[in-house]
Amino acid sequence: MAISKKTRMFFALAAAGGRSLNNLLMGKEWLGLEKLPQGQGFIACPNHCTEIDPIVIGHMLYNQKRMPHFLAKESLFRTPVVGPILRGAQQIPVERSGAGAGRSLIVAQEVLDDGGAVVVYPEGTLTRDPDLWPMKGRTGAARLALVTGAPVIPMAHWGAQEVFPRYAKSVKLFPRKKVRVLVGDPVDLSRFAGRTGDKATLEEMTAVIMADVTKLLAQLRGEEPPATVWDPSAHNQTQHGRNMERGGEAGTK
Repeated sequence: MAISKKTRMFFALAAAGGRSLNNLLMGKEWLGLEKLPQGQGFIACPNHCTEIDPIVIGHMLYNQKRMPHFLAKESLFRTPVVGPILRGAQQIPVERSGAGAGRSLIVAQEVLDDGGAVVVYPEGTLTRDPDLWPMKGRTGAARLALVTGAPVIPMAHWGAQEVFPRYAKSVKLFPRKKVRVLVGDPVDLSRFAGRTGDKATLEEMTAVIMADVTKLLAQLRGEEPPATVWDPSAHNQTQHGRNMERGGEAGTK
């Protein structure tokens, strides 16, 4: 799927505003940029701890002359303001069920074949972990990697949650915060080559991807991650949307 001139122009305009806002809100430090693959498409897999994560990762990738293509839930494409921006920048809608559920993988593969960067949040939604460590991942990134053979590049960032806390309604401008992004080596998924996309394989691949993401975040935070990965289902939490417990209220942290 070659990126049209119109899309590039639209993306440049949107990115100009986004980068300016990002620079105003926070400082930045990007580490490990030399590990981004050159001349080929790749799957970027960052942690997900606040709603402004896509701005952080998108800014970093765009500044490296790699147009980011995010997998985003289909409902966002139908919103009045965000929808036109997503469509104009050729972002990838994800339908969680129904006949269109596999369409996102097809479009993502086209982007990868054209040398693009597809950003997949393996957790599927904001982490439910109380201390913002990566939680148990979902299998979308693993499925895409198995089908395409594209390298999976783990990433971690830290600091954006101080600007816009998880589930917050406003930003915290002062004092000015710094957001750090760390890019890791490609995830070693060689042992899965040639295997079918059965549930066990995809879950094992996902665990490997999430382990690499968690290691990068631990390096940024200078802390040890929990011994047990947070599993929403074990804590009676829903898998999608805001941090809603079944029959309860949204989390406040």
